Amino acid sequence: MSAHDPALTALAQNWLALAVLHGRIESRIERALQTNHNLSAREYWLLDVLGRQHDGEGGHLQMKQVADAVVLSQSATTRLVTRLEDRGLLTRYLCPTDRRGIYTDVSKEGLALLEAARPTNDSALREALDEASTESDLIPLVDAVRRAES
Repeated sequence: MSAHDPALTALAQNWLALAVLHGRIESRIERALQTNHNLSAREYWLLDVLGRQHDGEGGHLQMKQVADAVVLSQSATTRLVTRLEDRGLLTRYLCPTDRRGIYTDVSKEGLALLEAARPTNDSALREALDEASTESDLIPLVDAVRRAES
């Protein structure tokens, strides 16, 4: 079924095109990160989200916020955090003002891996967009992503 299937409404066709583009991008990024850094796309995104948090008031994300950012359930996010913690890429510690809260920070090793993997992620994204820009169904979406870049 293509995005121009006459049985689909225009809205459904656009949604399908977006899903196709997302799947291709995610697949390209996943392969590149696994091959070059032994890192899944979700692991990369988690390191990226946590690497951008800051210290101080409101600087740390709650686990629900992290789960929303990486588009996983809270339990799946907790398992992902545990896996990266076991690899020495993350550390967890109790919130100093609320002993029920647990913060997660990227370790020095995690930051180094994130910095090494960022160009791979960006390159894979550009390659996926270049490839998708040859298909008329996907051109408007590719253009929208590229406009947001500038």
